[in-house]
Amino acid sequence: MNPFSLTNRVALVTGSSRGLGRAIAGAMAAAGATVVLNGRDAKSLKAVCEEIAGQGGSADFVAFDVADTAAAKAGLASAISRHGRLDILVNNAGIPFREPLQQTGDDDWRRIIELDLSSCFILSREAAKVMTAQGAGSIIMVSSVMAQVSRPSNTAYTAAKGGLEALTRALAAELGPAGVTCNAIAPGWFRTDATRRYQDDPDYGAFVERRTPLGRWGAPEEIGNVAVFLASSAASYINGHVLTVDGGMTATI
Repeated sequence: MNPFSLTNRVALVTGSSRGLGRAIAGAMAAAGATVVLNGRDAKSLKAVCEEIAGQGGSADFVAFDVADTAAAKAGLASAISRHGRLDILVNNAGIPFREPLQQTGDDDWRRIIELDLSSCFILSREAAKVMTAQGAGSIIMVSSVMAQVSRPSNTAYTAAKGGLEALTRALAAELGPAGVTCNAIAPGWFRTDATRRYQDDPDYGAFVERRTPLGRWGAPEEIGNVAVFLASSAASYINGHVLTVDGGMTATI
């Protein structure tokens, strides 16, 4: 059997209408999973579902805001009810935030922590109820290299992603005995809509290419393939690990 196959598994990928989440969902569908897309815009999610189906994959969607606890619980329950199980949860939804410390308000801080960290805790807790009952499951967090290193004006985002990696280790320790793994992916700089303004800045683009040993930005599919690996049987003994995918940026000085 192909250890990288996700056939007969159901995966929920948050924030998957575009960017890295969309790439992860597409890669998992290509690997055989039934993928449940998530985002706030049902129209966009439907379009991605149709695209995946056109490529021979199986996709469904549940539209909700991950920061809305009641809606997130209901959306997760709906996906499980519809498909009868949940084997993979990818906590990808999140937003970047760059403001100097003195310009970061209390509400800004709470919003970033709520969306980039607390929502992942809540969805993981709810998913774990099903996965532990099944005796198997995989939870994958999408963190950032900003959890390991930082730049000026990244206080809230760095704190949220650092907390997410700590949460990854805590869940690995607690859920491992029930057969559920929890790992994280820490992307570097990737060409997505979220980084468009940085890509369009010649100085910043040159900085990324100069700072990255591979000399380029990452392509979204390079995260999708990593997520498939962590969710597959090929990674069955990997638990509590943060897999950095940054072209070597954080390995150099």
